[in-house]
Amino acid sequence: MPARVILSDAKIGDKIDMTASTDIRLELSPPVATIRIDCPDALNRLNPRSLLELGEIVETLRKSDDIHAIVVTGTGDDWFSAGLMNAEIRAGMTKNEVLDYVVDANRIFDAFEALPQITIAAINGKLMAGASEFALACDIRIAGEHSTLMLPEARWGGFPGAGGPHRLPMAVGHAHALELIATGKEINAREMERIGFIQHVHPKGTVLDAAMETARAIGANGPLATRGAKTIARARREPGFRAARELSDTLRYSLEWSHDVDEGLAAAQEGRPPNFTGK
Repeated sequence: MPARVILSDAKIGDKIDMTASTDIRLELSPPVATIRIDCPDALNRLNPRSLLELGEIVETLRKSDDIHAIVVTGTGDDWFSAGLMNAEIRAGMTKNEVLDYVVDANRIFDAFEALPQITIAAINGKLMAGASEFALACDIRIAGEHSTLMLPEARWGGFPGAGGPHRLPMAVGHAHALELIATGKEINAREMERIGFIQHVHPKGTVLDAAMETARAIGANGPLATRGAKTIARARREPGFRAARELSDTLRYSLEWSHDVDEGLAAAQEGRPPNFTGK
């Protein structure tokens, strides 16, 4: 059985409480590690605390010499994850809290993407908003035939702030990315596969097994080869990615203080169509 390592929000170097309750679980079975979002009652949605826990896990894995492939999944077969927040949660936060949360998400997803190991998203259900951006930070994505993808932020007057606008076009192309982000529509697994968001579709209930099979195949190969290939591939796209990433942060700050964001959240809470003005 793989060891179950539960990371609290302690800082690197602190002693980790192995009995602490957490929404993020790290399961180690070298050469493979599994990161599991484990809060099905909350649609496997991340929160500020669990996001920091994820950051601690990323730092731990970055230092690992015996883990060569990482699988990310959510508990259950209904939701991979509902993301970082919804309109109701967002409305209960100050603008500065939202910005801090998004900045943390960007930093942690960037660090996750920069891990030397090959990472695989096992999408075992619905994938929404910020969780889509977490999946985009993975090297490989597979999904169950029942899975769906949605980036609804434009319906709230915003845009995905944790990597969507710069990672999604690299995965599916410019036109498909803008269509998904600007319409906020939901697509199914076959459409995700058709446009290139995922590489494979599997029957419901078999996604994690399929991801683990791939991870073990990667882990059985030479780590200098797999890590080297990932390093080269990342270097190929780094210049344009860095500029887009910095622009995303700049635009996010101005967006947060706009009338449209306030209107979008108010409309979502009141159950009415928003009246956006572009200001």
